[in-house]
Amino acid sequence: MSRTFLVTGGAGFIGVNFVKMLLENGDSNVVVLDALTYAGNLESLRSEIQDGRITFVHGDIADRALVDATLAQYRPDYIVNFAAESHVDRSVTDPRPFVETNVLGTQTLLDSARAYVASGGRLEKFVQISTDEVYGDLSIDFESPVVNAVLSEKLGRQVALYGREVFHHDSPLRPSSPYSASKASADMMALAYHRTFGLPVVITRCSNNYGPYQFPEKLIPLMLNNILEGRPLPVYGRGLNVRDWIHVDDHCRGVLLAAEKGRPGAVYTFGGYSERRNIDLVHELIAASGHPEAADTITYVGDRPGHDLRYAIDASLAMDELGWRPRHDFGSGLRATVRWYMANRPWVERIVSGSYRDYYTKMYSNR
Repeated sequence: MSRTFLVTGGAGFIGVNFVKMLLENGDSNVVVLDALTYAGNLESLRSEIQDGRITFVHGDIADRALVDATLAQYRPDYIVNFAAESHVDRSVTDPRPFVETNVLGTQTLLDSARAYVASGGRLEKFVQISTDEVYGDLSIDFESPVVNAVLSEKLGRQVALYGREVFHHDSPLRPSSPYSASKASADMMALAYHRTFGLPVVITRCSNNYGPYQFPEKLIPLMLNNILEGRPLPVYGRGLNVRDWIHVDDHCRGVLLAAEKGRPGAVYTFGGYSERRNIDLVHELIAASGHPEAADTITYVGDRPGHDLRYAIDASLAMDELGWRPRHDFGSGLRATVRWYMANRPWVERIVSGSYRDYYTKMYSNR
């Protein structure tokens, strides 16, 4: 039986990959609602738009009238909210857009969903996409990672962590940046709508994503683009901050499982169990790109204000309740990602030049 997904923020990095995954499964009607801010790239869905496999609605989740009309017209079974301002550095420079989109926009979307259900709409699940950053950061106990026996047994492979602590689904929220504070606020609002109004909400929180179609401000595509263009590689502090990396495909599978099987009111965390210090990741990118000379261009710059030390996720609840496991090995996943960016240089160049924004005008100006 066909089902309909409303994917907000579906023109962003993770949203694009989620939409493509839904279409590959072949049993979903997909409506994308996106405001096409700087990180929304409709060109990433060019073929899907041209052959009519998705319906695109241009707009903001904070526009109540537009969201109401979209729900009434397309009658989604699932709402998956990827729409967010997500660049931490931008939130340090100007927090207001993060409050407007991530908090007020999410609250507007929740209100519209509630009214949709009250009018007879069948909403199986409202999935709020969040981040492990809402938990704050963790200590780094060792200079080198140490094998975690419990997680290694659960995953059937060796898992090495840079500290004893990990984030769990029920870890306390201690956001450090305006970005993470806005996401924590949105999460609390979503859970409140479940408890107060019975809206079938689930929250997903994941570690750092990597893979194709990521906006080049993020660490991996930024460094790779600089490597290929012979520019310096700026690394915050001494590059010792640790992140857990998850392939975007593994994250998207988790989101879909949360939509299909998730328990309303639950929070599911997803991680790749692939912790790396930032400086080590940069060296891995240099090796994967085939440009060893780029190591000489690493430049240490002033650290980000309030820079979190380390993130690490325990996804046991998602494993136990949803049957989820990460499938991608980080080494091979990173090499595949590097190959994708090298094979799709025009895509990156259009983003860097800003010309990617012309695609919407070309597609819709005469409609």
